[in-house]
Amino acid sequence: MADDETLRERFRRNASGIAATTVTGIWLAALLANFDWWLPFMLFGYIVIVPVVSMLFDEDDEQRESVHVQSASGSVRVERGNTAARDEATDDTTDALDRLRTRYANGDLTDEQFEHKLDRLLETETPEDAAEWAERNRSAARERDAEYER
Repeated sequence: MADDETLRERFRRNASGIAATTVTGIWLAALLANFDWWLPFMLFGYIVIVPVVSMLFDEDDEQRESVHVQSASGSVRVERGNTAARDEATDDTTDALDRLRTRYANGDLTDEQFEHKLDRLLETETPEDAAEWAERNRSAARERDAEYER
């Protein structure tokens, strides 16, 4: 949690959990106090209250702008979009970078090979980038073939 995160931001981020905990606490207290309405409240809470709170607050998290600081290079990146997909893609890229660095550190790659593979990896960070990269390579190969046939 960031030091400058306000109570309102923490509430928005954890709204579904807060609603579920509140519903659970109320129906458990009602059950232990022998109130007859605990079961209808529990059902209403989990079927209506928690999903409504989730729809109102959690949907914003997926479209929220986030800032990632990469400590190794000191660069700052601002990204928008689906956080789950972005986090998965970032994890895949990080794993690939780690493998590439390890191969370079072990001496499996020359400086030129490392730089070439790093450039290609960064060019194809997202599936869309990979598709564009593949199309560029196919176009270049077709042009080379056309030149060769002449």
